Amino acid sequence: MAKYRSGRINEEVKKAISSTIQNDIRDPRFTAMVSVTKVDVTKDLRYAKVYITVLGDEDKQKETIDILKNSASFIRRQLGQSVKLRYTPEIIFELDTSIQYGMHIDALLEKIKENKENDSK
Repeated sequence: MAKYRSGRINEEVKKAISSTIQNDIRDPRFTAMVSVTKVDVTKDLRYAKVYITVLGDEDKQKETIDILKNSASFIRRQLGQSVKLRYTPEIIFELDTSIQYGMHIDALLEKIKENKENDSK
């Protein structure tokens, strides 16, 4: 039962943070395409680790994460207004590299496939 509740809380926090990032952050440096891929809220609701995917090069990713870390208090305040919890969790932003890793694995598999096709001919 508790596992189901934590999953619902994670999804609600994810929706609220994603909406705030897309609609309410007015920083002129914030131009990258950002998506929230996953949110893990601790059982005591004190901390929320937010995994972010940023499309762009490494410099753009680093700059975007820095902007989000500086905006964490604003995002936390918006989260507290939109999601009613006992405590409003402190937000910790992490860069999610799983998409780049998946693309790298896919490229390796394609390379192996091409090598097998060339060897069979």
